[in-house]
Amino acid sequence: MDAINVFLIDANKLFREGMKRLFEGTPFNVVGEAGNLREGLSVVNAGGVTPHMILVDLPSGVDEDVDAMRSVREQHPEIKTVILTTDLDTRRLSAALGAGAGGYLLKDIACEALMQSLKLVMMGEKVFPTHLAALLVSGRTDDMGSELPTRRKGLSQREVQILRCLLNGNSNKMIANHLSITEATVKVHLKSLLRKINASNRTQAAIWALNNGIGDQATESIAATV
Repeated sequence: MDAINVFLIDANKLFREGMKRLFEGTPFNVVGEAGNLREGLSVVNAGGVTPHMILVDLPSGVDEDVDAMRSVREQHPEIKTVILTTDLDTRRLSAALGAGAGGYLLKDIACEALMQSLKLVMMGEKVFPTHLAALLVSGRTDDMGSELPTRRKGLSQREVQILRCLLNGNSNKMIANHLSITEATVKVHLKSLLRKINASNRTQAAIWALNNGIGDQATESIAATV
C-alpha cells in the first residue's frame, strides 16, 4: 500500500506522541497534529499539509466539532475522517456518521486491528465495532445505553480456532488441513461465526477477533475476501 498521510487530532499530546511512534515503519505517515478539530482544519485549509486521513477524538461536547467535521467533508471530500475515542457513545456515533466519518474506533483497539481498520477506510469502507454496527443496521441504537461492551458470546471452540486461522490468512483448504476437518465443514463453521459476530467477510471477522483478544497468539496477515 502507498504511503498514507495522517493528521492526528487529540487533546492529549502524550497520546499523539504515542500514535506517531506506533505508525513508525507502517504505511501511515503522520504529517501534522493538533489539539482540536478546528485548529487542525485551519492548518489543512492553510495548505500546510495534505493528509489523506484525519484521525480525531471528539470531546464530550460534540456540536461544534461535528460542524467542523462537516466542513472537512465539504471542503476536502477526498480526506477520510476516523474517530478514535475512549467509549461508545450513541450521540457521538450518530453525529460522526451524519458528518461523514469513515470509522468510529475505540482507543483500546489492538494495534493490528487499528491498522487493518484504517486501511479499510482508505479503501472506502465504513468501519465500526462489530456489535455496534449490528445495532445500527437493526435501528436499535437506543438499546446500547452510553457504552456497549465487546463480547465473544456464543462462539464455539471450533469457531474461535477458525478465527485464529483467519488471522494467519489461511484459506479454507489450509484451515481444513490444520483442524483435520473437511472444507465443507469449514464453510459451515465460517458461515455460522460470521452470522454470530455480524461480520460480512473474513476481513471484518479478523478485525473483530483482534478487538476481542482472539488474535493474541497469531497475527500475521488477514485475507480480504470470503
